[in-house]
Amino acid sequence: MIILGVVLLILGALLNISILYTIGAILVVVGAVLWILGSMDRGIGGRRHYF
Repeated sequence: MIILGVVLLILGALLNISILYTIGAILVVVGAVLWILGSMDRGIGGRRHYF
């Protein structure tokens, strides 16, 4: 999810499309939060890993 967010951020910046930039930023933030919570051995929504 983080990689997709970074790709969308780059495409949004290069193509000057703000919706891609916004969606990319949201995906990066959500992916980072899930990654941090997963590294703390916290289950989210009944699952320990999202892969």
